[in-house]
Amino acid sequence: MNNTVEGTFQVNQKVVYPSQGVGIIRSIGEKDFKETKIPYYDIYVEVSDMTIMVPVDKAESLGIRAIVPQEDAQRALELIGEDYEPIPSDWKLRYQMNLDLLKKGSVMDIASIVRSLYHRSKVKELPILERKLYDSALKLLEDEVSSSLNKPKDEIETMIFARLESK
Repeated sequence: MNNTVEGTFQVNQKVVYPSQGVGIIRSIGEKDFKETKIPYYDIYVEVSDMTIMVPVDKAESLGIRAIVPQEDAQRALELIGEDYEPIPSDWKLRYQMNLDLLKKGSVMDIASIVRSLYHRSKVKELPILERKLYDSALKLLEDEVSSSLNKPKDEIETMIFARLESK
């Protein structure tokens, strides 16, 4: 495998794969496909112990992006402790709204999902699908913020819950 294919990301760069988590680009190579060489990223996602091969020209459309800068990670943590708009009481509508946000994959969207579902769960137990969505969003947020701020995940988890419980 060579590491010279032109693309947005570099070998050893941490990236976010929406709804999968933080991954690291282990290599950039080429695969033969219908008599054409297709450049691809080999991304290892530690949280699921999974390696994903993504064509370089599809990375952006899949929402793969660099880890947010520290300021954005701090802003996401601040957002969790802020007031928020009430969310729909119809869980199916709420679930779809949050699923759409999760697919967009920005750290602010994920923080918003965590905040709203955490507070909703304090009013009434979340349905199973919504609980899974909350757990996924929380894991994604911890993963990216800990990578951005270079702090252990358990420390980030403590910070998140301290902010959530301050409201």
